[in-house]
Amino acid sequence: MFAPTLFKNRTILITGGGTGLGLAMGKALAQYGAHLILVSRNAEHLEHAAAALRTSKAEVVTLPCDIRDHTQVATMLDTAFATCGTIDGLINNAAGNIAAPTESLSPNAFLSVVGTVLHGSYFCTQQLGRRWIAAGARGTVLSIVTTYAWSGSAFVVPSACAKAGVLAMTRSLAVEWGRHGIRLNAIAPGPFPTAGAWQRLMPPGLEQAMVARNPLGRVGRPEELAHLALFLLSDAADYINGECITIDGGEWLAGAGQFNALSRLTREEWEALRAQAAGNNYGQ
Repeated sequence: MFAPTLFKNRTILITGGGTGLGLAMGKALAQYGAHLILVSRNAEHLEHAAAALRTSKAEVVTLPCDIRDHTQVATMLDTAFATCGTIDGLINNAAGNIAAPTESLSPNAFLSVVGTVLHGSYFCTQQLGRRWIAAGARGTVLSIVTTYAWSGSAFVVPSACAKAGVLAMTRSLAVEWGRHGIRLNAIAPGPFPTAGAWQRLMPPGLEQAMVARNPLGRVGRPEELAHLALFLLSDAADYINGECITIDGGEWLAGAGQFNALSRLTREEWEALRAQAAGNNYGQ
């Protein structure tokens, strides 16, 4: 679908790039010629990711960094520019989540999730944007949010608060920084199973229920999200700014309508419902 040289001579920094969807996006970008800077708190994750990517002859730089700390972010970006010369795009992918009754959460649990997702995304975006503006350079920021960023969700309140903030940041800076040639967009994934996070958040049996209520009857594949990220980071999307694109098989729409649960009715139950409606003489 994409030209092999789509990202030739372009450098993309990915937070949380050592595992999961971050690594999937990194693999796709490398396939189309991008140089990669992978950032994570976990140096071991970075080592494994770099080894996997370098087998495809991709140029990969790994930089351990706790993005919750703005001083570490500044040092990491200084090192990234000194090593690579330039950064053309940023993917705010690093995340954390805790599924729990909100009244049981400790202050540190809330701060840990919000610190990684909201503060970390802001620190990386603001400090990289500051460098782009000072240099008169164009840039692209892509943030990974979630479909409950605008609706909220029970039992994941810290994540909902943080992702909503990242989406607001994306839309705000798209207007503020557009004049500098800096585009900001977001992707809101639905269920995309990843090792680790999926097991921590998904009680037994809930995955089957999630699949059952999805209009497409399945969960997402990592390469599907990666392909959308490629498009939004590419010059083909140069006039898309401040947008959030949902990729969830229609899941959140299925949960939004009051009557969507009627999709579970059998043919016989539909016939009974029609007979009931006819007996009430509606519309006459």
